Amino acid sequence: MMGPTPATAIVGVGYSDLSYESGVSVLQLARTATARAIEDAGLAASDIDGVGTFSVGDSVPAQAVATSLSCGELGWCADLYLGGQAPAYLVLLADAAIRAGLATSVVVFRAMNGRSGIRIGRMDPPDRPASVSDRLAAGLVAYPQLVAMWAQRFMVETGATEDDLASVVTSQRWYAERNPRAIVRSPITRDEYFASPMIASPFRVADCTREVDGACALVVTSLDRARHLTRAPVVVAGGAFAAGPRSGREFGDVLLWDDYSRNCMDFVGKKLWSRTGLSARDLDVAEIYDCFSSSVLMALEGLGIVPRGESGAFIGAGETQLGGQLPVNTHGGLLSEGYIHGMNTVAEAVLQIRGDAGERTVEGAEVALATSGTLMDGSAIVLTQDR
Repeated sequence: MMGPTPATAIVGVGYSDLSYESGVSVLQLARTATARAIEDAGLAASDIDGVGTFSVGDSVPAQAVATSLSCGELGWCADLYLGGQAPAYLVLLADAAIRAGLATSVVVFRAMNGRSGIRIGRMDPPDRPASVSDRLAAGLVAYPQLVAMWAQRFMVETGATEDDLASVVTSQRWYAERNPRAIVRSPITRDEYFASPMIASPFRVADCTREVDGACALVVTSLDRARHLTRAPVVVAGGAFAAGPRSGREFGDVLLWDDYSRNCMDFVGKKLWSRTGLSARDLDVAEIYDCFSSSVLMALEGLGIVPRGESGAFIGAGETQLGGQLPVNTHGGLLSEGYIHGMNTVAEAVLQIRGDAGERTVEGAEVALATSGTLMDGSAIVLTQDR
């Protein structure tokens, strides 16, 4: 069954500088990235009539950014209280808003002083609604603790090893060396990986995302309009959001989840391919949300890109490198480029389809996957050339 007829495209990409200390407000970071995305699209701020973002109490409202940009009257606005599951989902919501006639051109962004300000990875989580305070019953309050538990179970059930985690880190660092935006660009050997301090078994420092200050934005518009703009359209071919049963009550779903060796990508994958009319075999490049190295292994298997238990061998054989079967996380991933909560994961997929990723470009890439999320709920989109 083919998915819905593509109606929208991503036409602009913008970043602020990524750093450990921006020295500016989150609003300024957001304005910088969104303004650059709009300029990249060949549009003016007055052309934007929809703005969307997501945060966990650490950013600025969409309307504030619209005002800062002098956008004028809005027809659609969204502020999602979500984290890493949101970027691909937010693009799908923008797509839906344009299809519904609520807006014509939408800018979506994520902005955060994620290193010098509120740090999500610390033991003291950012402000959350009072109704969420009872979600910490398991006593795990830091993301490395939560995801490490899922990673351990995945390793037990599939036979994955710490050496497979090392393959994720070293292969993605190769790309980061070739990415001028990446916050970490130095090569890393397997010996250096295993010498990295343990954080929460099986995660070493190198397995964990790099928290940074920065922002990333995308412009979505109708495909018809996109065809008359500066950039070649990157078509939103379709996508999916999914939350597994009994998710959302306990923080990290560590009490109610059925199988910790499988995450949201098992649910997302079942919807994604039927809705797009494509399959994993059609992909030329994949940008997979990787707040921790294990997320890459779980997503490759959950989405059916490789069989269960074979993701580590797939990466170890070089199949995710340039020239391999499926280049993965060509920006270096969140592990190396920096943690803009995955909006930069989607942006990298756009750059690959446009052929704008410099020496890490996957030549001739026509179909790209971008995923968002690593625990109980998540999303994914497929982007294509305008064919």
